Amino acid sequence: MTWWCTGIRWKDGRPAIGWYGDGRGERVSELVYGQRIAFAARGERHCLGVWRAGKRTPCPTAETVPSRTGNAQCPGCARLDRSFSVAADTNAADPRTYRVYLAWFGPGMVKVGITAEERGPARLLEQGAVAWAWLGRGPLMATRRTEELLRAALGVPDRIAYTRKRAVRAHLPGAPDRAREVAELHARAAALPGWPESLERVDCEVADHAGAFGLDALTGPPGPDRVLSEMVPGGSVVGRLVGAAGPDLHLADGLVVDARLLAGWELTAPGEEAVTEVPTTQIPPADAGAPAAQDGLF
Repeated sequence: MTWWCTGIRWKDGRPAIGWYGDGRGERVSELVYGQRIAFAARGERHCLGVWRAGKRTPCPTAETVPSRTGNAQCPGCARLDRSFSVAADTNAADPRTYRVYLAWFGPGMVKVGITAEERGPARLLEQGAVAWAWLGRGPLMATRRTEELLRAALGVPDRIAYTRKRAVRAHLPGAPDRAREVAELHARAAALPGWPESLERVDCEVADHAGAFGLDALTGPPGPDRVLSEMVPGGSVVGRLVGAAGPDLHLADGLVVDARLLAGWELTAPGEEAVTEVPTTQIPPADAGAPAAQDGLF
């Protein structure tokens, strides 16, 4: 029985690695900061199919996917996935309640987004938001209109590249300064006219994920050639996990593993035989583009 990695999952505010076994459903391996992790890629990277309504539909043709892409889906499954996507505005009839949020990743790096209310802060953890606050709640289209209004009026982007987030993550200002920047932007957003009447405003309560991410253990940004750029057959990663933020796993030796690149691989414990070193890439400068160790597979 093969278990395919599905990347990082944030379970109850803690990081975990997800797995999918055809006919056996999904499972997770929870991660603990301070533990030693070790894994090697076997075979080829495969499409993970489509995940919808809490159920995964396998790829009908079991396609392989490129090793450098962040999405472990073949073009056909990706198109099907987007046809039911809130982010792609192809599921406007979704009856669930949604929330609008402010997410802070570093000085001057703030975005506005929406997420289903039932997911709580999971979306903020998945994106690596260090500080954040809710702005409002209501029907999907009302939150979408509010999101677009605030982006334009506040001059904030719809997304921030992970390379920029990684570059500043280890030397952020303190929690009071983070909270102050979020609160100031929340006040500016609340004062804007044009909010949809069907959207319920939410008072500012800034939350902080520095503890959940283990940011205090990060001593500096990743050094040259210390960011995983792809997995390859036989490629291995071994090290002590000290933190995680969004899809990134931070190891004690400075290596950053983008867990999106693990999705679609069968990962095994490294054997005695020689293995290939995983390719890494240098992280750009910060201003570019604006307990005891445990052995085993995760």
